[in-house]
Amino acid sequence: MSDGAQASAARPALADERRWLLLVLAVAFMLRVGLAFGLQAWLDDSVGRRFLIAGDADGYWELGRRLASGDEYSLYNPPRHVLRMPGFPALLAVAIRLVPGRPELAARLLLALTGTVACGLVWLLARLLNVPRAGVPAAAFCAISPLLAGFSVVLLSETLFAACLLLSLCGVAWLALPRAGDSASAQNPAASQNPPEPTAPASRIPSVLRAMLAGLCTAAAVYARPAWLLAAPLLGVMLLVAAWRHRWSISPARMIGLVLVLHLTVAAALLPWALRNRQVTGHLVWTTLWMGPSLYDGLHPGATGLSDMTFFEADRAQLAGLSEYEINEVYRQRALEFLRNEPGRALILAGVKQLRYWSPWPNAAGFRHPLLRTAVALFSIPLLLLAGYGAWQFRRQWWLLALTLGPLLYFAALHTLFVGSLRYRLPAEYPLSILAAAGLLTLRNHIPGNTFRHKPIKNR
Repeated sequence: MSDGAQASAARPALADERRWLLLVLAVAFMLRVGLAFGLQAWLDDSVGRRFLIAGDADGYWELGRRLASGDEYSLYNPPRHVLRMPGFPALLAVAIRLVPGRPELAARLLLALTGTVACGLVWLLARLLNVPRAGVPAAAFCAISPLLAGFSVVLLSETLFAACLLLSLCGVAWLALPRAGDSASAQNPAASQNPPEPTAPASRIPSVLRAMLAGLCTAAAVYARPAWLLAAPLLGVMLLVAAWRHRWSISPARMIGLVLVLHLTVAAALLPWALRNRQVTGHLVWTTLWMGPSLYDGLHPGATGLSDMTFFEADRAQLAGLSEYEINEVYRQRALEFLRNEPGRALILAGVKQLRYWSPWPNAAGFRHPLLRTAVALFSIPLLLLAGYGAWQFRRQWWLLALTLGPLLYFAALHTLFVGSLRYRLPAEYPLSILAAAGLLTLRNHIPGNTFRHKPIKNR
């Protein structure tokens, strides 16, 4: 069949798929809007507090309020100017400015929209990875997942970070796609198993612009959560290895240039923040000065694997007179000293943190209601099992695995050092749902007597 005939045949299926996607996104948005109103009413009338999870939310909200009013971007006294990245406070500032009478509800509704967009980005990432039949089921899972839907309206950075993380992954996946007119042998590793869509967006955009866009999206994720900064070089290395191993339409030599463009774009996008930090601290800080205390939270003699920042208040008098940069260095050195002196204890703590990270139900003290834990487990356990099955079925498509399973393992590795919690796994569940959906579709095709079989996803 000619390319034109293939494109004509694909259009009705794509239109039908998009109708299903719109339905999924409508359900996702309505569910999140309902949760936003319900949670706000419960907090206002029954609990009498502003935030479901205090602590981090209080700090984010104060920074958002300061941005909205044009005040100094800092917390506490003496002021800490580089405590949080400005991405999530900026989103809160928009809500505070737009609806000053009900800013908390406005922020939850804005996050509900962000969570819905994240579901749509899951679909887009599946198409860019050339497993399009997994796109709608994966988006549907994210739409109705109790954990993902519920956290979408909590005033914490997870949902915004998830959306930015997905944008980063989409940008990198888009950069790997071939241009129009490339031969079938010059496809990305996922595409080598399934013919690329004839309307692949990469066919119309120069690769340099795609590299710049991938860099901007990666920087946006760092502005939402600084932990993604370490992912940028890893993504670049994966692109280089893939270009060399699979002989894409982009040669390894050209890919080196594109990866350099990607990294320079990330640096350029973060430079205003770094220069601002240099102005207020005297040091060129690309992310925050909270890494030291956060690392010490997970690595100190009294650590349990849970977050307990009371040591910071206990040390306040001892650290009086030190700058924000010096305090960060003190805690970083203490954590590294603990790691060197007590490697056995650090290893035990790493195991505890991983148990909390991989927990199929909430493990925080205020979220242990049996109904809540059961509802979350009914989604989390199948997701992890299906993702494991999908990883085995698609074990030769390492590019697909890198962008769907990779974030989950990346955060797991980070949280062998930092404190562990189910909360830190949430952003990675969005791309992971693609692998789980692909595993589910493959599994359904293997069930005897199944009359609702999908066209199989090939894995040669």
